[in-house]
Amino acid sequence: MSESTTNNTNALISVAAVIVIVYGMQAAKVLIVPFLLAIFIALMTVRPMLWLQRHRVPSVIAALLIVLILMLGLTGVGMIVGSSIADFTAALPGYQARLDTLVQQAVQMAAAYVDDGESVTGLADLLDPGWAMGLAAGLLNALRDVLTNTFLILFTMVFILLEASSIGTKMNAAFGRRGGSLDGARKFLNDLGRYLGIKTAVSMVTGLLAGLLTWWIGLDFPLLWGMLAFVLNYIPTIGSIIAAIPPVLMAIMQFGPAEALSTLIGYLAINVAFGNILEPRIMGYGVGISPLVVFIGLVFWGWVFGPVGMLLAVPLTMTLKLGLESDDRTRWIAVLIGSERDAEHALQKRADSAAA
Repeated sequence: MSESTTNNTNALISVAAVIVIVYGMQAAKVLIVPFLLAIFIALMTVRPMLWLQRHRVPSVIAALLIVLILMLGLTGVGMIVGSSIADFTAALPGYQARLDTLVQQAVQMAAAYVDDGESVTGLADLLDPGWAMGLAAGLLNALRDVLTNTFLILFTMVFILLEASSIGTKMNAAFGRRGGSLDGARKFLNDLGRYLGIKTAVSMVTGLLAGLLTWWIGLDFPLLWGMLAFVLNYIPTIGSIIAAIPPVLMAIMQFGPAEALSTLIGYLAINVAFGNILEPRIMGYGVGISPLVVFIGLVFWGWVFGPVGMLLAVPLTMTLKLGLESDDRTRWIAVLIGSERDAEHALQKRADSAAA
């Protein structure tokens, strides 16, 4: 058998293996999604746990303390937001009917000023103004469904945190001097935990400000709009746009164009201040993803894991990117799926190395 035939056979086997793994993940998403959430939350909380251990708090007590704080927070959020989600879902058909009426009125007004009014009416038939409301309800309900597995998520987190405190000792005992070869993996986990921690903090502030903005304007369900802004802020660029659409539509239905414009301006100000100015300064280089890759990841992980997969799309893609960056042989792939700023930074590092 020739070398080219062997390479083609190996490539086909690799593609088939990837397809089987993807369909396997899709079939087991009910079990996989809670474990993924537990891993990501554990990566965000491992630093506080290590800090407690440095202050002579036993690892078991430190892990239980962190989980207790999370449990109280999630329980409070679930109780407050859960009822609002149920009320919003029940009122959703009425809001969608109201949107349809407003769109039809706008179309009739536009058709009166256009020579070919039938084309305007035909175009309006293709519009679905309530899709954003339905998408928001779907995401929030999916989040509520995931929170029903809170016990499994937190229980898994405890074991991950306890294992994190002893993994260094185990690696040294298992590999000895070769344990230094795990520095890349350690750096990868640190970078991922740092990214998730910063992103969560920024998302919390973004959600809080969005909730206060919609409450100040007087929109219905301000807690939901704040929660939606918090959740969708994990999706760069696309998420902030999707999060702004439902409250703007709600403002049009409740008050009119002026309040809708105020809502839109408020969301733009929040996202420009945090998404384009503050967050990049805190994050630094090496954590950006190409907008095209974000969109493809959003579609792919949403198909694999459902609506929650859309929320996990960027952390999962970021995990892939950081993993590729940790190996010299695959770093070029990480540069290709990264942002333009990351590519410029890589070129600058290469130029600095050549000059040295």
